[in-house]
Amino acid sequence: MSIPNTRIIYRIAFFLILFGSIQARATEFPDPQDKPNIILIFIDDMGWSDLSSFGNTEASTPNIDQLASEGISFDQFYVNAPICSPSRTAILTGTYPQRWDITSFLSNRKHNAERGVANWLDTSAPTLAKDLKRAGYATGHFGKWHMGGQRDVDEAPAITEYGFDQSLTNFEGMGPKLLPLTKNATGDVGRIWEDAERLGGPYTWMQRSEITGGFITAAIDFMEQSKRDDTPFYVNVWPDDVHSPFWPPFEDYDLTKKDSKRALYLAVLEAMDKQFGELFDYVRNDEELRENTLIIFCSDNGPEPGAGTSGDLRGFKGHLYEGGIRSSLIVWGPGFIPKSERGTRNSQNYFTAIDLKPSVLELAGVGVPKSELADGESILSTLLGKTRQSRQSPVFWSRPPDRKTFKDFDKPLPDLAVREGDFKLLCDFDGGRPELFDLTKDPQERNNIVEQNPKRVKEMTKKVTEWYEKILSIQL
Repeated sequence: MSIPNTRIIYRIAFFLILFGSIQARATEFPDPQDKPNIILIFIDDMGWSDLSSFGNTEASTPNIDQLASEGISFDQFYVNAPICSPSRTAILTGTYPQRWDITSFLSNRKHNAERGVANWLDTSAPTLAKDLKRAGYATGHFGKWHMGGQRDVDEAPAITEYGFDQSLTNFEGMGPKLLPLTKNATGDVGRIWEDAERLGGPYTWMQRSEITGGFITAAIDFMEQSKRDDTPFYVNVWPDDVHSPFWPPFEDYDLTKKDSKRALYLAVLEAMDKQFGELFDYVRNDEELRENTLIIFCSDNGPEPGAGTSGDLRGFKGHLYEGGIRSSLIVWGPGFIPKSERGTRNSQNYFTAIDLKPSVLELAGVGVPKSELADGESILSTLLGKTRQSRQSPVFWSRPPDRKTFKDFDKPLPDLAVREGDFKLLCDFDGGRPELFDLTKDPQERNNIVEQNPKRVKEMTKKVTEWYEKILSIQL
C-alpha cells in the first residue's frame, strides 16, 4: 500500500479553513498591544521522570531538555486528576473537574452512565480559550481532546464551542481530525480507531508515529496566520503521545511489536521529542516570538505501568499517590523569565494545573472575570522565577470511580487526597483508613505518620471530606 505525504495533504486540506476563520475574527477585537503568546503543551501519560532532564537515562529527549535548560523546571507540579479527561477539564477550565461530572476518562454512553460520568464537558464551563478570545487572542487547539465526542457519543459539541477558533484533534473529539495509520517492522500498514470517521470530519489518515508532527504543523500554520494578522495567539498542542498503543517509527529502531512495553514506549518518547524540535525551533528562531511567547510543558497524569516511570514516586496513572498526580513541568519564556533563573530548577514550591489558567490570564493582562467560576490561584511570579511561593489554599483530589483497586497494591486504593503545606493526607470517602505523609521528608509516601499527628489528621480529614461533599452538592 502506498502512503502519501500526509503532512502535505493536511496543509492543503486545512489551510483554507484556517485562513478563513482567523481572517474573519481578526477584526473582531481591538488592538492587542503586544499581548504575550501562549503555547500549552499537554503530553499524554508521561511519567514524572521520563524526560532526560528529570532523570531518564534509558532514552534521550534533547529538544525538551533544551527547553528546560532555557527555562525553569518544577519538581512539585500537580495535575488535578490522575486520569485523562478530568485532568484535561481542570487545566482548560481552572476548576475542579468534579464540578462537571467528569471524574474519569470519557467512554461510551453505557460505560459513562455506569460510572456517573458526563458524556461531554458542559459548554457553559469557563475556559482559558474563551477568556483569551474575548481579550483579542486567536485560539487554537491541536491534539487530543477527550472531553466529548468519542466512541458512540457522536452529538457532542465541537471543540470550537469551547472558545477555540480552530481545532484539529484525534479520534476523541468533534471537528477536523488526524487519524492513525500503523506500520510494523515488516512494513505492513493498518488502521486503528477506524470507526472515528463516524464522528465527522474532515479527517486525514496519517502514520501514528508522525501524528504529533501533524499537530505541530497545524499549530505552526495557525501561529503564522496569527502573526500576519498581528494577533496574539493561545495554542494548545496536546499530542496522543506517549499513550499506548505504542507505534514508534520501527524503521528507526531495532524493535518489533514483540519487544517490551518499556522499549516501545521509550522509542515513542524519543520520536515525540524529535517532532517537538520543529515547534521549539520555530519559536526560538523568530525574535518576535522568542521574546513574547510563553511555553508551558507538562503531562496529564502519571504513567501506565510498564511504560513510563515516575522515579521513586509511589503509584501510577489512576492513583492519588504522587506517581499518579505529580507531573514534570517546564516553563519557557526568555522575554518573561529573568536571565538568572533560566536553566534553574524549583524543587520547593507546589501548585496545580487549575492554577495555570489564572496565572496565564494575569500575564495577558486580563485576569479572571469576577463572575467566573474559579478554583485556581495565580502563581505567575513563581512560574516566571520571580518569587518562591506555593499555592496558598489546600488542593484536593478524588479518585476515578473505576479505580478503587489495583493489582500491585494489597489493599483498596484511597478515595480522596488533600495537600496542605508540606503534608498530604489520603483517606476513604468516610474519612476512614487515613494516611499522612510529610512530602518534604518522604515524597515516596513510605512512612505513614498518622499516629504521630492525630490533630493534623483530624483537621485535614475534615477538610477533604467536606470539600468532596460540597463539590458533589453543587455540581453544575
